[in-house]
Amino acid sequence: MKKSLQDIKVVILAGGLGSRLSELTKKIPKPMVMIDDKPIIEHIINLYTKHGFKNFIVAGGYKYEIIKKFFKNYKKDEIKIKVVNTGLHSLTGTRILKLKKYLDKNTFMFTYGDGLCGVNLKKLLRYHIKNKKILTLTAVHPPARFGELELKKHIVKKFNEKPQLQKGWINGGFFVAEPNIFKFLSSKNEMIEREPIKKLVKAKKLIAYKHKDFWYCMDNLRDKIVLENIYKKNKKTW
Repeated sequence: MKKSLQDIKVVILAGGLGSRLSELTKKIPKPMVMIDDKPIIEHIINLYTKHGFKNFIVAGGYKYEIIKKFFKNYKKDEIKIKVVNTGLHSLTGTRILKLKKYLDKNTFMFTYGDGLCGVNLKKLLRYHIKNKKILTLTAVHPPARFGELELKKHIVKKFNEKPQLQKGWINGGFFVAEPNIFKFLSSKNEMIEREPIKKLVKAKKLIAYKHKDFWYCMDNLRDKIVLENIYKKNKKTW
């Protein structure tokens, strides 16, 4: 790989209010919610460090001081973690734009502060570099929220308890971007998933990397419990 992993900064979008997890986020920001023995943001960082990435910028907002305090004395394998306050009400595109001075010279990666995935991040980066687009997103099959039934007339032929769906793809939230993505971000408060991505699609500068295995997002308390159960069964899931 031509680009050194040391040069690739990883942004974790960690500033939202986490209102759908309000049972826990009244006192702490969502990325600090514990999944077994560590907060989910540390699980995400460990996912990247496992593949050789060591330079992180946390785009904080809501209760960002708690994240900053947690990582203040974080010393592990030469990992660098910078926590930046990108505003309480900033949306995802605006948070990234506010980090431009840290990111506008090299390829960088970004993800959300509430999702875990078994994707090979080095392969994702290679795929991005090979295809020479401005933005690569990781496409995943979402897990079913309910049991999936296979029916023949009225007879149940197969019942899968909350499987990973194999039809349809969604944005899994693990991105690789080129610095010229900033040309697609405006000064208004906006989500990158809306107008900026629409513009990238129109310009044919967006590509998807298909990941068919584990992916899960912590939207609510039930999701936290599911992730904890998965992690306790197999700590190598992500």
